[in-house]
Amino acid sequence: MFPGATDEHEAADTADTSARADANFVVVGAPLDVSTTFQPGTRFGPRQLRTFAEPFDDYDHRTDQYFSDLGVLDHGDVRAWDDVPAYLEWLEGTLRDIVWDDAVPLTLGGEHTVSLAGVRAVEPEVVVSLDAHLDLRADYDGNPLSHASVMRRVLEDVDSVEELVVLGARAGSEAEWDRAAEDDVTVVPPESIADWDTTEWVDGRETYLSVDIDAADPGYAPGTGTTEPFGLEPRELRDVVRAVAPQATGFDIVEVNDRDDGQAASLGAKLLREFVYEHAAERLS
Repeated sequence: MFPGATDEHEAADTADTSARADANFVVVGAPLDVSTTFQPGTRFGPRQLRTFAEPFDDYDHRTDQYFSDLGVLDHGDVRAWDDVPAYLEWLEGTLRDIVWDDAVPLTLGGEHTVSLAGVRAVEPEVVVSLDAHLDLRADYDGNPLSHASVMRRVLEDVDSVEELVVLGARAGSEAEWDRAAEDDVTVVPPESIADWDTTEWVDGRETYLSVDIDAADPGYAPGTGTTEPFGLEPRELRDVVRAVAPQATGFDIVEVNDRDDGQAASLGAKLLREFVYEHAAERLS
């Protein structure tokens, strides 16, 4: 269970039928680890994120809120299997139920492919992706559902999405950069993050926020599948999450694995909490 959240299954066992009805946020683990191209291990991401959130204080001084008071429910993991289309459909249904219950789904990946299920469930107008990579390949090694193709699938398969904003990107194939030059994609490199005006892109439009932990410089988050130097500082990631959270109706943190001493998971879990605090402060107060 994510620390500070209520265990949905435990609540059901105690006949607390109001647990989902009262939830503002629902954590869902999505431990998919099928198409990782370098260092696998994202199947352990949900566990890592929950574990390394343990030492965080419940109280947030900046927003004067307690995490445990904000209506966060942990649904547990949606067990992954190797039929990716079927898995994404099942995960989408789980997340869509959360949206229909007027709560915000918080997905713990798992490889970045799981974001497609999240976007399908939320049906936003804008997707903001913090990522070292463009993820705009038509396919990778013939696989159109590779983690390297997830944002291409979002643009092509989710009718509601009008625009993709990729923040922190510093790697991609020539074909991906050509696709990124089209009108429905905006790329903000790491050196320009401080100047990115959130209000220009997301204010007034329903938004989905996806955080691939490799957006951070690998010195801060080595526990990920495809590290890419010259990345973002943790505070830059935090500032983006805080800026986008009030408009976001879906969130995920993906590509965390178990190949470090918890740095990536600690950063990812903290960003999730920052999202919850900021969204709650702006939308629930």
